Amino acid sequence: MAGHFQEFEDEYLETMYEFFERDEHSRVRTGDLAERLKVSPASATEMIQRLSSKGYIDYERYKGAKLTQKGLEHGQMMKRRHRLAEVLLDRIPFDGNMHETACRLEHAIDDDLEVALTVLLGNPELDPSGRIIPETGAHLDTRIRAYGETHLQLSDLEMNQSGTIQGMLISEGLQSLLQESLALGGMITSCGSGLYKVDDTEIMLDDALAKNIIVQRINSEN
Repeated sequence: MAGHFQEFEDEYLETMYEFFERDEHSRVRTGDLAERLKVSPASATEMIQRLSSKGYIDYERYKGAKLTQKGLEHGQMMKRRHRLAEVLLDRIPFDGNMHETACRLEHAIDDDLEVALTVLLGNPELDPSGRIIPETGAHLDTRIRAYGETHLQLSDLEMNQSGTIQGMLISEGLQSLLQESLALGGMITSCGSGLYKVDDTEIMLDDALAKNIIVQRINSEN
């Protein structure tokens, strides 16, 4: 039950962050927040007061609410995870409601999964609707940069550079078609212009597909 209630708090802070994206200096009236979240004004006021007591919200009666630094960081984190989830859903064969599904997925993303998704998706700057994906929190930035130095999208491999395949976001049908050529842990070398070599086999992959394959770069000195 506590976890479920935490999701409500996350939704409020994420929505407050949406208001912050539009105008970072204005306070948000609880009535506007209630309308956005489709809850009663009384429920919105109660939650804002609760979040204020926890240090996430600066609330003044009759004037509205704004995020504290603590609340801003949490709301930004939730919005980042939501938009990363939308990018993921956009990259896989998914025909459902992207927004609603991302709303559910974001609560399941912890620090470790955020790092993994960031690397797997190539640290995207925009979601499928063209909205900016907020930057990651400072506590994860070092981990992401460290992974970024060794893990990259296959399309970013330089000519004659090799890597081991760490992850693939491709359809089941395409994976079945390529399974003899591409496999997790296998080594692949870029030959330039969309041509790659796996063992002694050469395959052509378009840029869109190559962006959905993550490799760990192999040091050329090895």
